Amino acid sequence: MRTRGVLALLFVCTLVFQVLPAAAQQRPQQASARASTAGTEADLLPDEPVVTQRSARIDGQNVSYTAEAGWLPIRDDGKVTAKMFYIAYTRDGIQDKSTRPLIFSFNGGPGTASVWMHMGYTGPRHVVYDDDGFALKPPGGVEDNPHSILDAADIVYIDPIATGFSRMVEGEDLHKYHGTMSDIESVGEFIRLYILRKDRWSSPKFLIGESYGTTRASGLAGYLSDRHQLYLNGVILVSMTGLNVDSGDDVSYATSLPHLAATAWYHRQLADDLQAMPIRAFLDQVEAFAMGDYLLALVQGDRLEDAKRTEMAGRVARYTGLTSEYVMSTNLRINSRRFWKELLRDQRLTVGRLDSRYLGVDLDAAGERPEYDPAMSDWDGAFSDAVNRYIRGELGYNPDLKYNVWGNVRPWNRDDGANVGQMLRQAMRDNPYLKVMIQGGYYDSATDYYSAVYTISHLQPGGEFRDRFRFSWYESGHMMYLRKPDLANANNDLREFIRWAVDDVPDYPRRAQ
Repeated sequence: MRTRGVLALLFVCTLVFQVLPAAAQQRPQQASARASTAGTEADLLPDEPVVTQRSARIDGQNVSYTAEAGWLPIRDDGKVTAKMFYIAYTRDGIQDKSTRPLIFSFNGGPGTASVWMHMGYTGPRHVVYDDDGFALKPPGGVEDNPHSILDAADIVYIDPIATGFSRMVEGEDLHKYHGTMSDIESVGEFIRLYILRKDRWSSPKFLIGESYGTTRASGLAGYLSDRHQLYLNGVILVSMTGLNVDSGDDVSYATSLPHLAATAWYHRQLADDLQAMPIRAFLDQVEAFAMGDYLLALVQGDRLEDAKRTEMAGRVARYTGLTSEYVMSTNLRINSRRFWKELLRDQRLTVGRLDSRYLGVDLDAAGERPEYDPAMSDWDGAFSDAVNRYIRGELGYNPDLKYNVWGNVRPWNRDDGANVGQMLRQAMRDNPYLKVMIQGGYYDSATDYYSAVYTISHLQPGGEFRDRFRFSWYESGHMMYLRKPDLANANNDLREFIRWAVDDVPDYPRRAQ
């Protein structure tokens, strides 16, 4: 159990609670006057990529690899409008690239760089955390990642425009690519150009996105297929958003209940018989209740009999660590933001949004919602310090330009007609070899794991694609890979998924028998 000190009011006001629920790794922008067109920042980037040769021991073997840091031009009607930064890792000694998987990786926000999965999850170097996934004393360290998937695939980490070192060129609209579809188009152009320039057409191709990056990855699967006839072998969705699948309020309360129960279980707020259960067995019980008796009660609204309402409040309280009186006062509908404040109110503590294992301390214990997310506070400093030390020092890419862990992408246009869930479904329809993996943590409230199950089950409700999805859940939160056992297990799950996606022959009907 960890507590985090009270943060200054100015910092608090910028935290992720102010953003829309669908965008989990997201930081609001300061409201300040700024030019609407780009200046000369893009000119500070080196003209040529910086290449270094490195090696690491990964998955029990010595792996020599090449790291390349650079940028590619993003064009609109033939005109260069932006420079998109990337760091690419390719394993040395591979003579035939035709069978070597290639993975394009990015994070979410929208408005955050690829640093989180790059230096927390799949990259060959990562930020040092303790075994449970909590930050050490600053400044944080960087070490080899023995679980990186670089032994199994080459990886390209992409920073969307305004994040990392990616910038619009002089005179261009700063927010030209800050919308659901325009973002997909710009990253899609990067992927097309990278494959072209590196001659990787014959490689099996994958996308991996985290948080809002799952929105981007799902849309890209359809966009690349439709616009460039570029078919993927796999899409990996880490801490998945709702993908435009509308579940309705009552279903959302039901699907979020297992996460609330997991949080109460972790903080030992439940009855002894429930605390004695293994987490997975406990959640099996909660899931059955959530989508059975609980959902049936919710959809009845005021038609639910008083005696049944009282009974239901007691059952919800038993699973969530709240009182029956509190559950009754919410009309059986537990708001997650209130829950973060309520669960440990008697201890004057809050729980985290992105990872509810983290504990916070507010200025007072009386409010309805926490004033900050202790999980995000834990991550920000360690990763920002590490990525600058690594890119500028170890990789030798050191322009006089701020590396934007969080970029200014507001306003973000969500109303440009992109239904990313349908784009992913259509990509799977057109390409029967495309597989999808979903990974997440039990303690992630921003993109809770059981809502992801509901979302995926409604992309193709008839079940024709069911066998092409895989789910993997871990005993941590939004960035589940920070906990050492989950870092190892999640990367091994990726290796297995890559093998499955490359080697499996689908049963999907393509012709008459």
